[in-house]
Amino acid sequence: MKFHEKIRFMRQSKNWSQEDMADKLGMSVAGYAKIEQGRTDANFSKMEQIASVFDMDIVELLSFGEKNVICLIGDNSVNISQIIGSSKDLAYELQKLQLMLQHKDEMMTQKDKEIAGLKEVVALLKAQAA
Repeated sequence: MKFHEKIRFMRQSKNWSQEDMADKLGMSVAGYAKIEQGRTDANFSKMEQIASVFDMDIVELLSFGEKNVICLIGDNSVNISQIIGSSKDLAYELQKLQLMLQHKDEMMTQKDKEIAGLKEVVALLKAQAA
């Protein structure tokens, strides 16, 4: 997600208009709109000011919406994972993974039932053939 997309998303999530943001930043609406539309690059001090308006650190704002997953596999199949992202994104990803695991367990149970049923059919067929 590009910087201008992030600030638009953040502004909209707070239900602020572009006019509200321009006022908070002490700039014209047209000037702020150009930054948000990606037609003008914001300098570092303006980025810091925008982050401050959102009550965020500049690094937090720049990394907002980005997902980085690092998985290190050590001895004895020990998994160490570090997930970096917003807490909302992480909660969504965690819920999605939990649902996937639940579905996998249901599929495995269904597979075991089908195998047991097929074994019964094979045993009956063998008994009839004998």
